[in-house]
Amino acid sequence: MATSASSDVSSNQSWFTPLRLLVLFCVIHLINYMDRGVISSNGVNGIPKTCGADGTCTSGSGIEGQFKLTNFEDGILSSAFMVGLLLACPIFASLSKRINPFRLIGVGLSIWTLSVIGCGFSFNFWSIVVCRMIVGVGEASFISLAAPFIYDNAPAHKRTGWIAILYMCMPTGYAIGYLYGGFVGERLGWRYAFWGEAILMFPFAILGFVVEPLQYKGFPPRETVNASLPVDTATSLVKDLKTKDGTSRKDLPENGVESSSNSSPQFLKDLKALLVDKVFVVNVLGFVVYTFVIGAYSYWGPKAGYNIYQMKSADMIFGGITVVCGIIGTITGGYALDYLGTTIPNAFKLLSSTTFIGAAFCFGAFCFKNMYAFLVFFSVGELLLFATQGPVNFVCLHCVRPSLRPLSMAMSTVAIHIFGDVPSSPLVGVLEDHLNNWRKTTLILTTIFFPAAIIWFIGKR
Repeated sequence: MATSASSDVSSNQSWFTPLRLLVLFCVIHLINYMDRGVISSNGVNGIPKTCGADGTCTSGSGIEGQFKLTNFEDGILSSAFMVGLLLACPIFASLSKRINPFRLIGVGLSIWTLSVIGCGFSFNFWSIVVCRMIVGVGEASFISLAAPFIYDNAPAHKRTGWIAILYMCMPTGYAIGYLYGGFVGERLGWRYAFWGEAILMFPFAILGFVVEPLQYKGFPPRETVNASLPVDTATSLVKDLKTKDGTSRKDLPENGVESSSNSSPQFLKDLKALLVDKVFVVNVLGFVVYTFVIGAYSYWGPKAGYNIYQMKSADMIFGGITVVCGIIGTITGGYALDYLGTTIPNAFKLLSSTTFIGAAFCFGAFCFKNMYAFLVFFSVGELLLFATQGPVNFVCLHCVRPSLRPLSMAMSTVAIHIFGDVPSSPLVGVLEDHLNNWRKTTLILTTIFFPAAIIWFIGKR
């Protein structure tokens, strides 16, 4: 009977070949991060009203101009969606043990679509802040649940490369958001940029409910929870949990599947298992410091470029650099780890070296007064920094047993945002208000990359 149920599940999932699943999730991830680029673009975010010494004033534009935001409020706006994201990520990860995770992704994308529409109808600062918070709730389901699907289904020798392709959509989506937001915001108005995003995401929200759902490895289908696993299935699950040196993952249940009963106490046990895992903690700590800088770069980059180098098309320039460097750097970093060998020490070597060298190039870039010299050095720096995306998420997924992978991704996401890019945007805004010098602000910000490289170097040891 268990064998029959297993074969039925396989036939239901036949449409989802690994490659189709990767393409589907990449498009969704692209739209998610496109939204983050849109709210940061000069076309949507806009500029405040300014008055010269002679009393001549220029009207503001976009959200900042219409709602008369300070730099601090503008920074809060960029981080507001994180509130919903941080609260919802652990909830979706915990629910994935009792509710099919693919259906949960459909629920999240539906929430995301409705809240983005609400952003377009916002009427003041607090109304758009609330809508951005709900956007974060919708995004949380995909952020915490998608990567384990890719890890489970990718070919073993291309696993980190496939994870890198998924996370390549982060900088690429952000950059497309810069371009899209600048184009639509300047021609139709900032509200239309949000409504256009909702149209793009709507078909994927529906897809989450109408296609046959997938199930994680290590999680049995609901109808087979009480059935014994066939010997070959249990053996394959145990083999999948072996590391390169042949040692098995700790805490693996005898039948390869973990019970989902007593969800609340189990959640606390799972959380404790993550927090005492030194590899997980060191990896996430480095990721937090790294994300602090990347988050501020992504939000304030176009404005800093406009003010330091008088870039007339800062959205387009930063968007173009981020697209090219994000694609090449992220994919190269993932496949480089596959080439070196997908082990945790190799991942930490790659993380520490690329972050340190990339930080040096970015710091040097902001020292140049010539815009073209800045663009060359900054591009090389971003290329190296984006090479971390595949390895850092590989470590999060690889250092825990399968049943903890959703929670590992969820808690990693919570940590890097609550201690990383959530505070960084408003803090950089405050620093710039105090210094009133974007060059000094960006140089101070860039030095924070170096502690991240040191932390990951410690992880290697």
